[in-house]
Amino acid sequence: MTDTDNWPEHLAVGAVRFARPTANYEEILAFYRDDLGLPVLAAWRGHAGYDGVVFGLPGTPVQMEITQHGQPPTVPEPHPENQLVLYLRGAQARDVVVRRLEQRGHRQVKAANPYWPEHGAALFEDPDGWLVVLAPWVFGEDPVPQPRPLPDR
Repeated sequence: MTDTDNWPEHLAVGAVRFARPTANYEEILAFYRDDLGLPVLAAWRGHAGYDGVVFGLPGTPVQMEITQHGQPPTVPEPHPENQLVLYLRGAQARDVVVRRLEQRGHRQVKAANPYWPEHGAALFEDPDGWLVVLAPWVFGEDPVPQPRPLPDR
């Protein structure tokens, strides 16, 4: 039995969306849509002073909304534990995404938490400085890869 088997009956959620602000709308749109390749489910400009975009993660039941508002737009400082973690189907799938991002001019960044690199994940910053973690296993389906020693820096 998994935790999903114990979902509360009264909480009939059909989709989940999390949202965060940006001060770099065009750059964020290009990073997630063009560089990472996430599908855009909706986008708008100038709605009650808001610009926004909704990305599917994957498909439509899980969504990420990013909005920009204000003149100038302000956002909280990124923190290394604010992350979008994409659990990919193995190391080969991770490597495909890493190559794509690197070919588009992005470079991997060091993780504050050694858990991610010890288990084979790659990290990139988005244009706001928030982290995208590319993990080479599917949480809840695959075993977590065995820790590997990290090089001394």
